[in-house]
Amino acid sequence: MKRRALIQAGALLTVSAVASGARASEKAEPAAAPFLNLPGMGLPVITDGRVRNYVFIVLKLHLGPAYAVEAVRAKEAHLRDALVRAGHRTPFVLPNTWVALDTAALSASLIRSASTLIGRGAVTRVEVVSQTPRRRTGMQGV
Repeated sequence: MKRRALIQAGALLTVSAVASGARASEKAEPAAAPFLNLPGMGLPVITDGRVRNYVFIVLKLHLGPAYAVEAVRAKEAHLRDALVRAGHRTPFVLPNTWVALDTAALSASLIRSASTLIGRGAVTRVEVVSQTPRRRTGMQGV
């Protein structure tokens, strides 16, 4: 009888220790910053007044703490439009290639557009997840 009570008590102690450890790890993790993915957008590579290639990008927008994902998602079409217009007005080209875009210029342009369209601090950082050129070959140095 005592052996059975000891086994049950040991099992209860093990379960309670695992549960309290799980609760402690949940409290230690900070809340993840909200983000919004912008999939599949094509931007031109324009040099010498000619469209040389298109690069399809996938973006991840890191949002400010005061902005909800739903509020920014409602403005997603406006953000895309602003980025495509900026890409045609002043292309995000790198000097020696037609198969990649200047991610720093692209990020700065999108953050400026987001602060105008949504509000200051709405998008804190833009991460370029992938860049896929339409044509894989291009100018590699002139």
